[in-house]
Amino acid sequence: MEPVEQVKLRLERMLPEQRVAHSYGVADEAVRLAERYGADPEKAYYAGLCHDLCKNMPPEEQLQWIKRSGIILDNAFFHEPPIWHGFAAAQYIREEMDVQEEEILQAVRYHTTGRAGMHLLEKIVFVADLTEPGRAYPDVDTVRTLADRSLEQAIVYILRYTLGKLLVNGGAICRDCWAAYNQLVLERNSQAAEKGVME
Repeated sequence: MEPVEQVKLRLERMLPEQRVAHSYGVADEAVRLAERYGADPEKAYYAGLCHDLCKNMPPEEQLQWIKRSGIILDNAFFHEPPIWHGFAAAQYIREEMDVQEEEILQAVRYHTTGRAGMHLLEKIVFVADLTEPGRAYPDVDTVRTLADRSLEQAIVYILRYTLGKLLVNGGAICRDCWAAYNQLVLERNSQAAEKGVME
């Protein structure tokens, strides 16, 4: 696996200054969340650094990396280019940087879509991407508050916003995004029902 210092040099070669700053912000926030929730801070930092490595590649090049991964994706995925870069980056870091740690690869791959059955590191990078200090969208303080309370609550909030925006704008919704939302909502509802029965 490529050392962190080399990853930083690669970031500076491949991304504009603002995206590099965002990547550092995600890496730092991922470490903070990892320490809070009991994940490996080093893996969190590495995944945070790498998550947007392919963001500025032309779409055709991103697609080439995605196809090399051999992952079967639904048709809706291919109609939403903004979510391609995570899947491209996962394959890129596997081949070009010899990252074989599946936790890191999945955290990078699914940081834009989420998926059903996300492990802790995936959840951390997914949330860190939208809560790092440089983020300034209208609901960011709400998402940050939720992230400190529960990664799952933060992810449901983020997915609800994302899905709502896609529905309003007539965008396609990929299978992984729906599956992540459904699983987390069903789990939450089940836990609430169990709590109600116990009370």
